[in-house]
Amino acid sequence: MRGSAIRPDHSGRPAARGLYQIRSLRRKCRLRRRFLLCACGIMTTRQRNYKKETEYRMTEQHTKQERLNKYLADCGICSRREADRMIEAGRVTVNGRPADMGLRIGPADEVAVDGRVLERKDKKVVLAFYKPVGVTCTEKDRFAEKTIRDVVDYPVRVTYAGRLDKDSEGLLLLTNDGELINALMRAANFHEKEYLVRVNRPVTEAFLQKMAEGVFLKDLNVQTRPCPVEQEGKFVFRIVLTQGLNRQIRRMCRALGYDAQGIKRVRVANITLGRLKPGNYRVVEGEELKELYRIARGEGAGAEARAWR
Repeated sequence: MRGSAIRPDHSGRPAARGLYQIRSLRRKCRLRRRFLLCACGIMTTRQRNYKKETEYRMTEQHTKQERLNKYLADCGICSRREADRMIEAGRVTVNGRPADMGLRIGPADEVAVDGRVLERKDKKVVLAFYKPVGVTCTEKDRFAEKTIRDVVDYPVRVTYAGRLDKDSEGLLLLTNDGELINALMRAANFHEKEYLVRVNRPVTEAFLQKMAEGVFLKDLNVQTRPCPVEQEGKFVFRIVLTQGLNRQIRRMCRALGYDAQGIKRVRVANITLGRLKPGNYRVVEGEELKELYRIARGEGAGAEARAWR
């Protein structure tokens, strides 16, 4: 080949033997180039494509993973915020080892809380529960006489979306959908919660006006949001809140010289207490459930609450 010429045929194209020699030369050049690139630490196009494909597969596997606190919320254990507290307290293990904050887990990982292995519940359920007075909204409290776990007997583990204090009664939403819990408990979403409140003194127009305009709570150093308030009886009024401050109604009444002797929640978003009796629950389903999810996403009837900002 060296020193020889490649003669074209009558059509002007190289002869068959010449084509073979050209291809052989190109093959040798590619091998030499690949050898030199490898010696210099430079990847070839094929190697670069293989690396991209490998990285894509790893990324695809990574996308199947999720944060541990989200997994706990999806299992219906608690909200994400409470899940973070449980992880910090060392109550959560992954594959037998204590979990760290921000840990991501995959489908093959085994997650346990207080030594009990969890199983994800794919089917979401929402319950409307009438919490009686004297029941504490907590998962585990050795000092509580009665907890939600003691009074709600349901085959799927559910947790509450928004607390009611021990001395209050009324509607409590229970679900195993962690995303719904987060959406309903986020104050920035302005989801409505309606209450009937009985106080120790006759309700006056001045009192209703101040409650509607918002009350400054010194112990929390916060001004409550303006809200709809109307009188229902001599000692009873109705109020619709879009906040979730700790013992908010009791603090508001106390700031105005009143004492809230009875608080009953009758509505959360579009879910009403209806004819439920204390200690009983019903499954939320159908159009009522769809509307609840629309409101949780900020698409439904809860939008009018924003007018009270």
